Amino acid sequence: MDGEELTEQETALYDRQIRVWGPNGQRRLTKSHIFVSGIKGTVAEFCKNIVLAGVGSVTLMDDGLVNEDTLNANFLIPPDDNAYMGKTVAEVCSDSLKEFNPMVLVSVAKGDLSTLGAEFFEKFDVVVIGYSSRATKKAVNEKWRKLSKQVAFYTVDCRNSCAEIFVDLQNYKYTKKTLEETLEYELHFPSFHEAITIPWKLIPRRTSKLYFAMRVIEVFEETEGRKPGECSLLDLARVLEISKKLFMANSVSESNILDSVLERLITDTTEFPPACAIVGGILAQVLSRFLFAFNLLLMGNLVIFTREILVSQEVIKAISRKGEPLKNFFYFDAQDGKGMIEDIANYSK
Repeated sequence: MDGEELTEQETALYDRQIRVWGPNGQRRLTKSHIFVSGIKGTVAEFCKNIVLAGVGSVTLMDDGLVNEDTLNANFLIPPDDNAYMGKTVAEVCSDSLKEFNPMVLVSVAKGDLSTLGAEFFEKFDVVVIGYSSRATKKAVNEKWRKLSKQVAFYTVDCRNSCAEIFVDLQNYKYTKKTLEETLEYELHFPSFHEAITIPWKLIPRRTSKLYFAMRVIEVFEETEGRKPGECSLLDLARVLEISKKLFMANSVSESNILDSVLERLITDTTEFPPACAIVGGILAQVLSRFLFAFNLLLMGNLVIFTREILVSQEVIKAISRKGEPLKNFFYFDAQDGKGMIEDIANYSK
């Protein structure tokens, strides 16, 4: 991603943010290429943030046609039949994103995400997967890990007022500045499959209940042949049954708190707009550290934010390779306004 200097036009357009992360950080952004699949509320917020930040290109994949649900959950889709009639979600979002920043190349890729070969992802620096099944996320992550080029991998799953972000940067080196020197660090990330199959008895009780709730719902959707988010309160009994079996299989006692979380997640799977705004933003900064430097306000392992800011921040971190990235799960619940970083990988040691 290192190459020619910023043009005069780029320097003028990104002047304010260059003052924050410097010309080298901005240059990395303008040379980065991002792939995004599954575009609903949170992912739409993320796309807006990275386009405004000035990445090189964004490729969108979402072949679904616009309907009432997608219209309500995605601010990039204008409420005008003429604007989206006969177009896919990706095509409509592409048109909107181009208006935010004409200097960023926004394009559309069509096809089935689960059948794409590893070579497809070689041209990207970051891959963000939203609203996909457990099997699809696992398959894409496994293909991506076989690449010789290091690519940042993220998944996003938002239901009701809750959200989960998963991060896989494989073996990731980054720098942190102190008053006296700049130090280099290295983190090792587990694959998606490794992170969701760690025995629950090894995971501390203080861990966010959303980690377990998301695993239960993934199993329910896979077992019942449902698409992500395709559930309702009528499914509660079956979801709780699966939850009980998973706890027994993992030799862990059930939690009544988890039952209430599961009920919230399946009662209304529509994304909560304020939560979308927070998580979408933080993911963009996470990315930037892979390809620069926002400082997160940490309280223990609590991060208090709103949803859009999260996704954008993390992706921007990854691009810049400045500052410690999120490892390896982030959970946000708009009900209490808190976010939690969970390093699930450490529990397997």
